[in-house]
Amino acid sequence: MKSRSLHPNTRTLLSAWGRMKAAPSEAGHGPNTSDHPDLVDCLFVIERTEEGVWAFRNAGERMSSLLGRELAAHDYLDFWTGHDREMLTSFLSSVHESKLPGILHARGETLTGQRIDIEMTLAPLTSLTSIGGKVRLLGLYQTLGGAGLLQGRPVWRHRLTAIFPPDIAGEPVGLKLVANNN
Repeated sequence: MKSRSLHPNTRTLLSAWGRMKAAPSEAGHGPNTSDHPDLVDCLFVIERTEEGVWAFRNAGERMSSLLGRELAAHDYLDFWTGHDREMLTSFLSSVHESKLPGILHARGETLTGQRIDIEMTLAPLTSLTSIGGKVRLLGLYQTLGGAGLLQGRPVWRHRLTAIFPPDIAGEPVGLKLVANNN
């Protein structure tokens, strides 16, 4: 996916995540959360439980408002149905296993049919993954267009429109070249 097609908040999150991955001890020396107040309210963390549920650990106020409820302990996958839910389950596993971020586009729908386009970015929290075997992902729930289109009604379902899985093409595979002269 070309970075110019990403929402500016998505680019900011990916940049910050890249800096945290490259130098975790220096992560606090970059931009502050006060530099991006509209981004912080759309952040969330999900954690995979032993039962395979991707439960919200926490979510920003704007995201909770858009979805019309306090999200802590709710299953992230409950906002998806059918094949979308199955594809998203694979996508989340791919983000975790590759240790790289992935992006998806979706259409959020209210019960009365209002729709809004959404871009979600999910990135592994590797420092937390190693503690106690917890699998946690950092997410950004970014609306594309005005939330006013929802007329104050909460999004109750999402439909996938595009998935951009982790790009492992640029990552070293860790292969060794062995030559045998026999």
